[in-house]
This record gives sequence, structure tokens and C-alpha cells, in this order.
Amino acid sequence: MKATVTVMPKASVLDPQGVAVKNAVHSLGLAAVSGIRVGKYMEIELDSALDAAGEQQLHAICRDLLSNPVIEDYRLEIGE
Repeated sequence: MKATVTVMPKASVLDPQGVAVKNAVHSLGLAAVSGIRVGKYMEIELDSALDAAGEQQLHAICRDLLSNPVIEDYRLEIGE
């Protein structure tokens, strides 16, 4: 079983890395790009399905370890 975590800067937070990438894309000739946000993507391998307590613990890990809740949002998806 696998869980995926996507961490992105909150919409209200400036993303200087995204701005730098957008400027680089423009310098390569693709002026149609109006914005880029840069985040993190993680895959977590699980030995077995999680119960409700395990899912809550995984959310706590995402919130407290894998992201900074002050400036970032995370999305957790648990698949098969």
C-alpha cells in the first residue's frame, strides 16, 4: 500500500522559487506561463492498510514533520 503527500506553499505565501522558475521558463521562450508554484511530493510505502488511528498518526506526521503548517498546506492520499 502506498500513501502520497503533496506539500505546497499556502496561496497567501510568496513563492520565490516558483517566481524564479517562471522567469527561467520565460527566458526559454514560453511567455504564456503566468505562474508556477513549487512544492514537494513524497511517496510513503505502507506494509498494510491503516486503521483510523494510523491515518490520524500519518496526518500528524504530515502536519508536524513533512510540512510547515504556518506557510504550507499538505494533501495526503492513501491508495492501494
